[in-house]
Amino acid sequence: MEEYGFYAMLDRMQYIIRWGMMRNSRTENIKEHSFDVAVIAHALCLIHNKTNPGSPVDEYKVMAYALYHDCTEIITGDLPTPIKYHNREITKAYKEVEQEAAEALVSLLPEDEGLRQQYLELLDPSLDTEDKVFVHKLVKAADKIAAYIKCVREESSGSIEFKAAKESTGKSIAAMQLPEADYFMEHYVPPYGYTLDKLTGAGDD
Repeated sequence: MEEYGFYAMLDRMQYIIRWGMMRNSRTENIKEHSFDVAVIAHALCLIHNKTNPGSPVDEYKVMAYALYHDCTEIITGDLPTPIKYHNREITKAYKEVEQEAAEALVSLLPEDEGLRQQYLELLDPSLDTEDKVFVHKLVKAADKIAAYIKCVREESSGSIEFKAAKESTGKSIAAMQLPEADYFMEHYVPPYGYTLDKLTGAGDD
């Protein structure tokens, strides 16, 4: 009986810690981060479809890309953003490593059932086609919003370590000029810093 380790490898996302160079009040792994990004990306897609009924995007496809967007870090680890994008050479080299990591992961799937190519399209960011450009833009925005929310949570816990990261991430989101992201930031992000009582309305007069 053949055995395949692909899904068992995905389960190991819980051991890859994000924000490794920062002092966290609570650690965050890429498995939980991926869920956050998938939820936000799905929301961005619903916002887009509501305001742009003539050019709808498949919200489940967006959610799938978001859910798998960091899977290659099982192999590569989480490289801090300032290092990853320090210069073009490092960024290019890291993308090549990501591509090789994606291929290594899908090699853990059966070769004759077509699963490898399907998952490779989700895992390998270099396989970007014209119809996926906007999908990836939504996922990228969701990724940045999730990072911003992490900063908000850290600040609400009394940590000053994430202040600069919050400011730079906020500017990065604004620079994307994505109406869906701007709407989410304005209407849905502020409550992430609320106490539970305020969030649920407990104690209101």
